[in-house]
Amino acid sequence: MTPSSMTEPSSTQSSTAQLSTTQSSTTGLVLASSSRWRRELLDRLQLPYQCHSPDIDETPHSGETPHALVHRLALGKANAVAHQFPNHCIIGSDQVAVFEGDILGKPHSAERACANLARFSGQRVTFLTGLALLDTRQQRHQVHVEPFEVVFRTLSTQEIENYVAKEQPLDSAGSFRMEGLGIALFEKLEGRDPNALIGLPLIALCDMLRQAGLDPLGTSL
Repeated sequence: MTPSSMTEPSSTQSSTAQLSTTQSSTTGLVLASSSRWRRELLDRLQLPYQCHSPDIDETPHSGETPHALVHRLALGKANAVAHQFPNHCIIGSDQVAVFEGDILGKPHSAERACANLARFSGQRVTFLTGLALLDTRQQRHQVHVEPFEVVFRTLSTQEIENYVAKEQPLDSAGSFRMEGLGIALFEKLEGRDPNALIGLPLIALCDMLRQAGLDPLGTSL
């Protein structure tokens, strides 16, 4: 299945395609991710689910905006495993940092992580997390982009190098891990849901699940 539209969603509103308000309680839930951090977040909702790692190219398209990128990749990750789960709701998520017009994904090296954090020192950085919920039984999906802003402390070169050496945030957008020592990098956090910084905005996800008939407080899968 391909996205019904590639229009850029509002940062505070969900983009919805043929949204279903009812769902069978027997529908399974799948997290299309290999991230242990997203699994730990989803565990908080106390819903049974399966994990399956998607295999997609995360390279931005030419001229693609940050919003459009995380929108596309979140839904693309869910779509990548959809053929294996024909009667499920599949969660896909993707995140980027945006600073001075640059889209910054995973650094993949200590040198790049240090360079990113040096740029961020004393600055405000925007993080965008795309979240998709794909209903393969009904061939419907919801997509939301959650913004969150971080104000970094003024960081010394030694602090940056010590942080990267200790935590090795090479697979984390923004070159830090909010769920660990990364909190020591910040002066201030601004946004609706700090879980978005870890990679899965749970407030938005709970709303999507309720609209799909999978209320974490009232519906068993």
